[in-house]
Formats: sequence, structure tokens, C-alpha cells
Amino acid sequence: MAQSAHRWRNAAAGLTTVGLLAVGLGAPHASAAATPRIDLKVLVVDNGDSPVAAITAELKNTGIPYTTVSLGDATRPTIDTAFLSDTVGGVPRARYQGVVLPNEAPFGSGSAEQTALETYEKTYGIPQLDAYTWAHPEVGLDYTSEGGWSGSLDGRAAAVTTAGTAGPFGYLDGPLTFEDNSPSVSESYGYVAKPRTGFTSYVDTAVPGGEGRGSLLGEYAHDGRRELVVTFAYNQYQQQFRVLVRGMVEWLTQGVHLGQSRSYFSVHVDDVFAPDARWDADRNCTPGDIDCVGGGEEGTPIRMTAADAQYAAQWEQSTGFTLDMVFNAGSGEEWKSENGGTDALAAQLLADKAKYRWMNHTYTHQFLGCVQDTTTVPWSCAKNADGSTRYMSRSDISAEIRNNYNWAASKGLSTDRTELVTGEHSGLRTLPQQPADNPNLAGALADNGVKWTGSDNSREPQQRAVGAALTVPRYPMNVYYNAGTAAEMADEYNWIYTSKADGGSGVCEDNPSSTCLSAPLDTATGYASYIVPLEARTALGHALGNDPRPHYVHQSNLAEGRILYPVLDRVLTGYKALYADNAPLENPRQSAIGTELKRRAAWGAAVSNGSVTAYRVGTTVTVKAPSGTQIPVTAPEGTRKQLLLGTAAFGTPYAGRRSAWTTPEALQSALTLKLP
Repeated sequence: MAQSAHRWRNAAAGLTTVGLLAVGLGAPHASAAATPRIDLKVLVVDNGDSPVAAITAELKNTGIPYTTVSLGDATRPTIDTAFLSDTVGGVPRARYQGVVLPNEAPFGSGSAEQTALETYEKTYGIPQLDAYTWAHPEVGLDYTSEGGWSGSLDGRAAAVTTAGTAGPFGYLDGPLTFEDNSPSVSESYGYVAKPRTGFTSYVDTAVPGGEGRGSLLGEYAHDGRRELVVTFAYNQYQQQFRVLVRGMVEWLTQGVHLGQSRSYFSVHVDDVFAPDARWDADRNCTPGDIDCVGGGEEGTPIRMTAADAQYAAQWEQSTGFTLDMVFNAGSGEEWKSENGGTDALAAQLLADKAKYRWMNHTYTHQFLGCVQDTTTVPWSCAKNADGSTRYMSRSDISAEIRNNYNWAASKGLSTDRTELVTGEHSGLRTLPQQPADNPNLAGALADNGVKWTGSDNSREPQQRAVGAALTVPRYPMNVYYNAGTAAEMADEYNWIYTSKADGGSGVCEDNPSSTCLSAPLDTATGYASYIVPLEARTALGHALGNDPRPHYVHQSNLAEGRILYPVLDRVLTGYKALYADNAPLENPRQSAIGTELKRRAAWGAAVSNGSVTAYRVGTTVTVKAPSGTQIPVTAPEGTRKQLLLGTAAFGTPYAGRRSAWTTPEALQSALTLKLP
């Protein structure tokens, strides 16, 4: 693996040098006036199809500035020399470092616009990415009738070639399989074709029903130009695209670009020390919950045992993955007092306290929003005499936060005071009953030094301010808090996702964004055969999408049947099967995630309002941004940052490159990097 990473670094440096030498940037005797400036921005020519949309989404998500020209827009600019290049201070300037096209010649072969674009690419050594095209000689491939094939790629295995591993795809370790999520739908159509002279395949597959292998993605070098040719269709959510797009972007930018992309996966385990209520399969609700009506006793609550805690610690050690324990100490103390004054679970977790990250979930998991009126179903917010909403007080909220933190400090837990997740994300607005935050919440957060408070990504996917604090949206996993066994999980899943005719709630029928199961799951096997693969695929998709937002589950999922582990194991093993050691799955805590989201928002705003200037001249990269703005940059190994006196190594290694959020040094007006 280390050898693969080494080959990619060497190849990347070689590819960059080729691009620079093509316009004299690396020539030892070239004058400064002859050295063009290449702006760090990508040109996207959009025809409205999903492959271009997918690449555009990746550029935005990574933080790479781009300009879009929509072919269907009658008012779009004409692609000519003046649009593509000019001079700045007498120095030739290429306005775009790479070009994304829907296919190899969207303006028509030989047309004025196509000719201008191709001349520009040759003059400045600018790469072109053909988002999706068919196999034919004009892109360096034989027709599929000449030993190739075309059709659905669903479920087919593809592999990164030796050239791909040595080049822009050196972060991949193993084969990848095209998704096949529905047997009744063709999800990925493609052309498998034999390369001609000048074509280097980076990703290939066995020719179905034929001999040898054919290309699906590769580089065509011809006429002084370089094209990355993709011959399979995709959208931004498909796993094969998410796995390959990093290499596509690195190829397009020659490994030097603004923005950065990494793979993230963090899991919050809520309600640690507290018991969770249990799903009632007969009543199809959870006794003890406000909205569960009809009488009946509450079932035995679900709570981890000491053995469950031992298993969690062993699992962490075997996988190298750290769980975030989001705890309610007061609820644990209540449980202990009601059960003989001892708590083997707490004793075991505290004995292993250094093996976890710990996060404040309030002392007793109270609802911190409006005072709930439970005489109605669903509940409503209680009112004051004047008709205003009655809210939990600032002092009471503050006590819930403070008491939990102080308990943790007394036990030596590594709790970060700036992090918080309120019970049920309460205190934040909760539609439809509570359309605004509890006005007392922001003050209580400030009283306790809280800077990052968890929110529900399914309700609020964007980070926002709560007074001086910021939210950190968390993905809810479909591993339910009230299920301790696989059978309970499948039964509740059936209630939610089957039609009324099949005995379900029918919620899926009434919700246009949901889909009903074709038939109820077998409660004995449905969790393992259906829910686990689906939930793991969703979570892995988030990880592959440069998305740092954490996922959350509950301590009940580590108890009894320990139903969370099959999902996590599938995510972790799936990632390791695809990626090399140089692209590890990062596992940040909430404060780091909040900081990342905050930086991305500020960077996106700076790029959108045109206040960022970035360019490369030879082996020097210059970036100017508003004062105090953290700048994300990705560059080759060996890149150094210019200091007032001398240079220092830039960034940290990831996927064969180096990247970082950084700023100019003191007394400097711009960030300057020296490429190797």
C-alpha cells in the first residue's frame, strides 16, 4: 500500500511537470513575462445531464471555484479566446485550470467555439474531462463492435489499472462494483471498449461475453491535448462515482486546487447510562412515549449491561474506531438508586473511560424546549396566562448542562465543555409544535461555554447559530432507540414502511418522499438481510461524500442483540476494501466537525461573492482571500508554504496529496505555496 502511494506521488509530480512544461512554466531559461498565470478555477459546460451535475456537485463540495456555462441558456457567453484568456499586467492569463464538458465536443466538431476551446487547452496545457461519452475513435477507443460491449453495468466488477494506481487513483486499494440496488431498474449504462494508440485506461472491466478487458475511464493524449474520457453514466449519489471522483478531480486540476476532500465517519451513542423505552409490537408504539396511547404497561426498558460495555471496548480495539459516548449521568444515578444502589454498567464504562470520547447529553435528558402539554395527542406547547408559550427557564436548562459536566469532571471523563447534545435535540425549534428555539437556550449555552450543539440533520441539515453557539447536524441512523433486538427492529420497520393493506401504518403511502416495502420483512431475518445492508450503504455514502456530519444511535443498540455492530462493521469493512492506507477514514469529534462546517460556510461565501483570487505561475501558487478567512488548499507532496523567512512543509498527507485549512502568515497579504 505504501508502495502504491509512493508511485502516485511520483506520477502526480510527473503529470504536473508535463502540464507546466507545455507552456514553458518549467523551462529553466523562460523569462517571467513568458510564464503564464493560470487561475485556480474550473470551467464547467453544462448540458443538464446528471454526469455534469455530479462533477459540479463535487467541485462545490470540495470547495473548488468554478464557472458554469449552460448550453441551454440563450444568454450564455460565447466560448472564444476573450472568454478563456487575457493578460494581467502584461502576463498571459488562462482563466481556467481545467475544463469539464458533457462530452468530447459539445459545441460541434470544427465549430468556432470548439476550436477556440481546443486551442486554449493546447496553448496553456489545460486538461479536459469528458463527463460521459460513447466509445469511438475520436476519444481514443475502438467501437464496441470491435471486441467491446455496451449495456447495463449494474452489479459488474471494475478495477483500477496499474496506470490508474500509479496515477490519479492511487488512493484506491481494491476492485469496485457498480451498484445494483433494484433488479427492475437499469442504474448505470456504459460502453466497455478497447483503447487505441494514445489512450491509457485507468479503470476497466472484463468485456461481458467477450475476451480481455475494456476501458470505462481513461486518458486520451492527442494533438497536444489531454482528455479524461468516461464511458459510463452516473449520478452524484452512486457509490462508483463517489469512489472515483476524487481521482477525476485530481486529474482535472493536475493535483493543485483550492478546497479539500476527505472521508469522515463518526458515530454518537446517545443516552449512555440511561435506559431506553421498548417498542411494543402489539400496540405498534412505545409505552412511556407521549404519543403512545391506549393504556398498558411499559415493557422492560433497554439498558446496556457490564458485558455489553466490555464488548464495546473490545470492538473498538479490534476495529480501531472510536465511539462518542453521549451520556446522561443523572439518569444513570436514578437507575442506580432504583436498583440496589450499584451499577455494574457505569463501573465498567468508567473503568474503560479512556477508550471512548464523552459528550454532554444533559443530566437527566429533560425536554429543554417549551413545557409540553400532554393532554393532547400529539402534544402541544403549554401557554402562559397571556397566551404566550411557556418555556423551560434559562436556569433550569443551565443546571441540566452544568450538572452533567460536573459529574463527568468528578469521574475523570474526557468531556469537552464546548460540546453538547440536548435530549431529543430539545430547546431547538421542533416543528410543528415549537416553530422557534426556546429563547432561553442560547443564554444557557453561553453560561456553560457551549459552542457546538447537536441538531437533527433530517430536520435541519444546515449549520446555524443559536446565540453564540453553532449547531452540528447529525444523521439519524435507521437503527431505532426503542429496539434492542433484530426482531423488534424489523417489526417496527414493518410498521413504518409497509402499506395499510400489509398491516403497516401506511405512513409510507401518505409521504411522497418515502417508498413502501413490497412486502413485510421476516422479523427473524429481515434486519440482517434488508435493513443492515441498506443502512450501511447510506452511511458509507455519507462517508465517501466528504461529509463530516456525524451519525447518531442510542445505547440500546449496543445492548441485548447489539444490533448496531453489523451496520458499523459493514461500513468499516466496505471502506477498507476500497481504499488504500493513504486515505484513512477520519473519525472527528463534534467540535472538530462543527469547526469544519463553519470553515466551509465561510469559504463558500467568500468564493460566491468573488472575494477570492487564486492562481499558479510556474511552481508558485498565490491565494488572496478576505482577512481571517481559512483557505482550503490541496497540493502535491513536497509543497512548502512561504514564511516571512524561509519555508515550511505545507499541510498534512491524505490520499497521496497534502491539504490543509490555512491562512497567510503574519504581515503577509497572500498565501504563497511553492510546488515541488
